[in-house]
Amino acid sequence: MRKSDLINLIASETGVPKVDVLMTLERMFKEVKESLSNGQNIYIRGFGSFITKKRAAKIGRNIKKNIAVQIPEHYIPAFKPAKEFVNEVKERRK
Repeated sequence: MRKSDLINLIASETGVPKVDVLMTLERMFKEVKESLSNGQNIYIRGFGSFITKKRAAKIGRNIKKNIAVQIPEHYIPAFKPAKEFVNEVKERRK
């Protein structure tokens, strides 16, 4: 499912115009990005958590030049689903 499919589904089930659904989703995505980039995690009960994970510093290799490259520690965004969400997916996929 793509974002446009999701917007169409929400609009048809709720009766809210597609433009309003699109603006709401875009704003939600923007807030998630801003919160994670500011170091704040987002917890949605029954759905999951948007978190940042710390990656340790390591040494990588540039294969073309055959040299070692220092990769500093950094943070990456991640999603951790709630137990309820995981269980619901497991049950429906059987």
